[in-house]
Amino acid sequence: MKTGVISPQARAKALAVMSSGDELDVLVVGAGVVGAGSALDAATRGLSVGLLEARDFASGTSSRSSKLIHGGLRYLEMLDFSLVREALRERGLLIQKLAPHLVRPVPFLYPLQHRAWERLYVGAGVALYDILALSGGGAGVPVHRHLSRVEALKAFPSLRPETLVGAIRYYDAQVDDARHTMFLVRTAAAHGAHVASRTEVVGFLREGRRVVGVRARDLETGAEFEIRARTVINATGVWTGDSQALLTGERGEFKITASKGIHLVVPRDRIAGRTGMILRTATSVLFVIPWDRHWIIGTTDTKWTLDKSDPAASGRDVDYLLDEVNKALATPLTRDDVQGVYAGLRPLLSAEAASTAKLSREHAVGNPVPGLIVVAGGKYTTYRVMAKDAVDAAARDLATRVPASCTDQVPLLGADGYRAAWNRRAALARAHGLHVTRVENLLRRYGTLIDEVLTLIEDDPALGLPLDGAPGHLRAEIVYAASHEGARHLDDVLARRTRIAFETPDRGVAAARAAAALIAPVLGWSSADADREAGTYESHVIAELAAQSQPDDESADATLRGTALTPA
Repeated sequence: MKTGVISPQARAKALAVMSSGDELDVLVVGAGVVGAGSALDAATRGLSVGLLEARDFASGTSSRSSKLIHGGLRYLEMLDFSLVREALRERGLLIQKLAPHLVRPVPFLYPLQHRAWERLYVGAGVALYDILALSGGGAGVPVHRHLSRVEALKAFPSLRPETLVGAIRYYDAQVDDARHTMFLVRTAAAHGAHVASRTEVVGFLREGRRVVGVRARDLETGAEFEIRARTVINATGVWTGDSQALLTGERGEFKITASKGIHLVVPRDRIAGRTGMILRTATSVLFVIPWDRHWIIGTTDTKWTLDKSDPAASGRDVDYLLDEVNKALATPLTRDDVQGVYAGLRPLLSAEAASTAKLSREHAVGNPVPGLIVVAGGKYTTYRVMAKDAVDAAARDLATRVPASCTDQVPLLGADGYRAAWNRRAALARAHGLHVTRVENLLRRYGTLIDEVLTLIEDDPALGLPLDGAPGHLRAEIVYAASHEGARHLDDVLARRTRIAFETPDRGVAAARAAAALIAPVLGWSSADADREAGTYESHVIAELAAQSQPDDESADATLRGTALTPA
């Protein structure tokens, strides 16, 4: 099977095919997780498919989540059993079949502060959580267990002893959201979808009331062209209202509220714990999530009405999370412990609610005008169900017989043979002269596509060296991001194909010029182009750090908005 390589040449070919005048069955606009999932769903039903993204794959919400694949324990309190059961089924599918190389179980501790009633109340909820997972065929993780105070402190020594009387340990799963979304795009391409990032929709084509395609602009060259399609799926998340506004005279069917969530990244040695942790706050819940050599702490849930392309984290956001997590930690964290910060926007279906934390994560699919399907809302874990519903609606609009969705049976690239490859990791390391830990990291990032990365090293042994400024990654991974994974700019590589942007103390600045030099030959950059990319990245990091010292959203946004990640 093809491995869906998204090289510069493949992107150019995809744009040529889509703009040739031949009509696609389905054109998906937006390559976050729902759009990428929709392209895969449509392609695996035998439809001709195009996928456009104005920026980079997963550059919005889908690279800035809590990195969790979960049912949502707090939705049980809202009595939203169907949403939880659906999400738990999807969790099981991802762990066991669809993406075992990218999604893996992680234990969480739920500290208890009251001896009897709380253990009974929370225990019943977590037991129901496990039952819903098992009944939906989507477990894939161990069941929960009650812990004494001594056992809880042994599992998480950094907890303040006086803050708990015991705990419950349960399991969910985590994912590198940006890489998972990129794998969805590549798998769709492997099944025949034509995909292109950095291609913006600037208008819709109409015949009467019916949408028959789009006008698009290649943001790399400035060229404009038309793409004709029998049905267009709008999967633009928080930009749903903006894209619907391109339909002159048509009122948007859905109103989306953007909710900002920020996360802090701290080194693993700052907190002693063998599990993740979930804490209650006055308005929501707080997660402390193990992330390789780091912890991710989040999240906030506040309404956002400013620049959607790059939401800013303010000093108030950072201090809020530190204050909340320090209520539980024996040794408080300070700003000096924060190695990285990222902010994202959730696309929530608007409702009469006092705060965004109360809005539903359920999704909706609409057909506002013939030829256009809009999918909105939802949560990362249930992306596949959202994509299925969107393509089902497109199939009805096509008025032709279309096979049923089969994506619950379609593993992503890198998944087939993954467990066997994992069992062979020591032999693989010996064969390629790498440390077994390095091979384990590569398998968790690429699955069985590790062979493509190792081939680059065989062809050029220098690519087997660690990247200057980010030794957790090989130089080959940087080249591979541009040659196989569709990266078009330095930020694509440092922030999404890898997580160097928030996993290194300097947020990737030391690695920027070395990475730019590696991808320059792949993308046809001159030395001046590479310098400009590195300079733009470094300036943006400075602006992000400055924004995080501002007292509120408005001043943080104004500080950050002075830089753009893509050079002019």
